[in-house]
Amino acid sequence: MPVTNLYFDIIAKDAAAVTVPIHDLVVAGWTGRDAEAVRHHVDELAAIGVPGPSTVPLYYRGSQSLVLQADAIQVLGSGTSGEVEPVLIQGADDLLVTVGSDHTDRDAESQSIALAKQACPKVLANQAWRFADVVDHWDALELTATINENARAVTYQQGSLAEIRPPLELIAGFAGDPVLPAGTVMLCGTVPAIGGIRASTQFKMRLYDPVLDRAIEHQYAIAVLPIIS
Repeated sequence: MPVTNLYFDIIAKDAAAVTVPIHDLVVAGWTGRDAEAVRHHVDELAAIGVPGPSTVPLYYRGSQSLVLQADAIQVLGSGTSGEVEPVLIQGADDLLVTVGSDHTDRDAESQSIALAKQACPKVLANQAWRFADVVDHWDALELTATINENARAVTYQQGSLAEIRPPLELIAGFAGDPVLPAGTVMLCGTVPAIGGIRASTQFKMRLYDPVLDRAIEHQYAIAVLPIIS
């Protein structure tokens, strides 16, 4: 089975560096807790020609080779964009939490969301927290994404994890019980885009813990490759 090794600096009192061999990638979609918020996201995607889900939530499978810890990616065509998400990673000893981007080919979504997600890398930060250190205040954690528009930074997404289904519920929905299989990366869903979904040449993401006053941040550049025939 193919393996991708991820390397994380664990932010904790007993800080450590860990290597996690990744075998599986799961992208949980339509994970909003509020039915109205889910409808908003459905409408948001419908506006760009994307059909709604067959069930809620939905667990898209992707190649583990899509998972990157990089500061730049290359994509085919100009119709892609990032989505900031909390990410769960099951290591050998701990369930870890970081921030990531479900970068997606929006042009391909009108044909197949699963295909659109497989078409782009999923970018993760290099730092992580132990899930056990944040589970008691999970809903207070905050997501923010920033993009570059007209040579200035613009807030693209912002919200708390209280807007997304609880993590153990998402794990159980995928695995059958609230234990993520070892070597699995799960992207847990996102919050709505402010001003609509759109492309950018830079994507900055942040997961902030207001209780412990700490953050995980990462940014990456997006280079567009030409579509030729």
